[in-house]
Amino acid sequence: MSRLGALGARLYRGEVGYDFVAKRKIWYGISILITITAIVGLAVRGLNLGIEFSGGAVFETPKTSVSASHAREVAESASGGHTAVVQELGRGGLRIQISELGTKEALPVQEKLAKELDVKTSEIETQLVGPSWGEEIANKAWQGLAIFMVLVVIYLAIAFEWRMALAALIALIHDLTITVGVYALVGFEVTPGTVIGLLTILGYSLYDTVVVFDGLKEASKDLTKQSRFTYSEIANRSLNSTLVRSINTTVVALLPVGALLFIGGGALGAGMLNDISLALFVGLAAGAYSSIFIATPLVADLKERDPQMKALAKRVRAKRASAAAKADSDSDAEQKPQDVTPQPRAEDGDEPTPAAAGAGQRRQPTSRGRGRGRPSGKRR
Repeated sequence: MSRLGALGARLYRGEVGYDFVAKRKIWYGISILITITAIVGLAVRGLNLGIEFSGGAVFETPKTSVSASHAREVAESASGGHTAVVQELGRGGLRIQISELGTKEALPVQEKLAKELDVKTSEIETQLVGPSWGEEIANKAWQGLAIFMVLVVIYLAIAFEWRMALAALIALIHDLTITVGVYALVGFEVTPGTVIGLLTILGYSLYDTVVVFDGLKEASKDLTKQSRFTYSEIANRSLNSTLVRSINTTVVALLPVGALLFIGGGALGAGMLNDISLALFVGLAAGAYSSIFIATPLVADLKERDPQMKALAKRVRAKRASAAAKADSDSDAEQKPQDVTPQPRAEDGDEPTPAAAGAGQRRQPTSRGRGRGRPSGKRR
């Protein structure tokens, strides 16, 4: 068995573990700090919406020797100052995207690009996207997200309980906020692929959370009938028992996504892969973090407010205090020396004390018995 497998077995049996629940205030603080940073980045920089949401035009050129930077300058000059996004295609051409560009403005841009690239105008493919279509796509995305959230809460409330449903919902919102904030800070373009990635990471995050909650549900059956563990301690044991499984699942999922993001989008220049790969990479990492450090500690916090769990925690503390006091008493009794009372020294002619006699001293004969030997049997 590998070391990681052996560690997972020991975590499952409860032989080792890390107290995630007891240190929940630290995790809450880290999450709040990250969330605030994401919200500030979203408020200051905003999202770089693609033409699918904002409307605009896309120009695809044939193979050319013109650099991407020069094509960007030409496109921005021809469009009257609109920001242009240029990507190199695998066949040697360029994909030039200009947001908020109407039909009348698109034709002059196409003609100027053809002139600078020394190609025919008909060889440049032009695709126009109206803002109304992008708005409709955005509304559909929000509707799908809202329906997903409602169904998740209903399912978890039925399968587990409302506290777990609330904790899972907060964890999902936490993951979404961080992912959207990273998009705002990095400046990656938000496309329909980004929306697909966001919906996908919600499924991964929910999977990890449900695995932990299922183990917690089994471990907390008839919990109030015992007085050895509190609910928070049971929750922490359940979390530790599934810790290695959650880590393995996340690492295996992150490896191919990381290849898409860093190798495909970065090294190979396939920029269109960044739309979905960044959402998946950030969301999977945030989902694994929230299922371990947010969802389960939050359930423990909510559950400990229940009167039955408060009474259980009180009984556990009382039992442990009684056991500790008994252990201290037994330890003091073992370490206490035996009480030995000193005996007075026998003076000459006195009878020795019983203690002295018992200590091995022979009792001396008295004067009354001195000189007497065996009776001879003669009568005087």
